[in-house]
Amino acid sequence: MNRRGWALLRLLAGAGILAVLVWHLGSGAFLDGLRRIDAAALLAALGLGLLTTVGSAWRWCLVARGLGLRLPLGRAVADYYRALFLNAALPGGVLGDVHRAVGHGRASGDLGRGVRAVVLERTAGQLVLVLAGAVVLLARPSPVLAPAVRALASPGAAVTAAAVGAAALVLARWLRRRPGTSRVRRALGTFLTEARQGLAAPGVRFGVALSSAVVLAGYLAMFVLAARVVGVTAPTAELVPLVVLALLAMALPLNVGGWGPREGVAAWAFGAAGLGAAQGLATAVVYGVLAFAASLPGIVVLCARWGAALRAGRPQLHLEEGVLPEQAAPQRRPERLAHHRRPGEPQAGHAVPDQYRRDREVQPVQRTGLHEPRHGHPAALDQHPAQAAARQGREQP
Repeated sequence: MNRRGWALLRLLAGAGILAVLVWHLGSGAFLDGLRRIDAAALLAALGLGLLTTVGSAWRWCLVARGLGLRLPLGRAVADYYRALFLNAALPGGVLGDVHRAVGHGRASGDLGRGVRAVVLERTAGQLVLVLAGAVVLLARPSPVLAPAVRALASPGAAVTAAAVGAAALVLARWLRRRPGTSRVRRALGTFLTEARQGLAAPGVRFGVALSSAVVLAGYLAMFVLAARVVGVTAPTAELVPLVVLALLAMALPLNVGGWGPREGVAAWAFGAAGLGAAQGLATAVVYGVLAFAASLPGIVVLCARWGAALRAGRPQLHLEEGVLPEQAAPQRRPERLAHHRRPGEPQAGHAVPDQYRRDREVQPVQRTGLHEPRHGHPAALDQHPAQAAARQGREQP
């Protein structure tokens, strides 16, 4: 399947999930959540968005510097805001990240490494989310995960895991011995080396872990805020496992600007926890609106960059110092460009001899061939008409 087909499949999957939710729960859950959003909620979302954006930009800077790329924090924050807005406004949910990856790669002179820096930065965020989610779900049992926990603890799950591990080892050995895979191995080795440099280096790993924890805390707070706006009164400790599941669903590449799997998992998780599927759907909808509001500063970055690009591409009129007034401007002769002085040519500022001035006034003649003598005089052969006439005048008595 080509890229267009995969993109179309993603959009259809996300739109299909939303259509199924509306069909089962009705449009009231969407509208009820939107009606409850007020100015205080929007301001709180902007504050939380600033926290998560600065934390994400800091993580990006650390990863880029680990790979040997220069990325100031101020520029990283601006680029991240722009990427968040494009992710929320455009279908797919990743076009903003692609834009900032390509832009940073071109600005740093290494497009491939710039793209890999963004991939590693996003991978670090997802790894911290998965690890923190696993800890939360194990430490705080939820009725949503009770069937899954029982299934994972069964002997059949252990046998299945062992079979999958053995199959993975066999496949890895087969790929290693197969001819023609040296390029893949080199690419994989390069990626793993850069992953160690960008994520696990001694001066990077602590900052990446801390910034990812700050970003995850901001996302959790945003989701809890959305639940409170909808009117969910359950304790925060009870909401956190449900929120973690919804955040993990956002990583699935089947969405329309981030919408789709998040709403479906939230509706299922809230319904399984006894809080109502409609409440879960409304919470996810409000979270999407608040997240979009938190990305609105990206519009300012887009407009500022667009205006700067227009000013850079527009021709500017630069005036020299000491320009004469408008009335005297025609009397000023334009300055000539610097050129190499020919032998015998006087230097600038020196007096020009009359003989040199007369020689400079004589225009070169393009010789295209022999011409017929004019007025029957043989001396007029292959001469300029003006020169021939002047010579005839001098020869007349």
